[in-house]
Amino acid sequence: MMSEKGAAPRRYPRKQLKKGLLVAWHGAGGRHTDRAKTLGMGGLYIETSEAPGAGTYIQLLVDTPEGEVRARAVVRNAEPGRGMGVEFVGMDQAARAHLYGLIKRLLA
Repeated sequence: MMSEKGAAPRRYPRKQLKKGLLVAWHGAGGRHTDRAKTLGMGGLYIETSEAPGAGTYIQLLVDTPEGEVRARAVVRNAEPGRGMGVEFVGMDQAARAHLYGLIKRLLA
């Protein structure tokens, strides 16, 4: 099964976030706070006018009721002036557990 634009199917389901989820991130170009519009165990989509180019590594911080999620991510696609899709590439076990708890709650 192929997803949009002929890309390979996703490894993890994603949850659309109606209100968005506040995400702090930094990479080349400074620190930013924006809203994630989709979230999954593999990554998220952040609405931002400051999206760095594909292949850029960034650091993320998401403060959730389950606990703090800090992760390293790589920008997989960037839409100038709109946002970016990022893939998690580094996260400790506690952060992964917090993220899993958040997604489980949102999907319930």
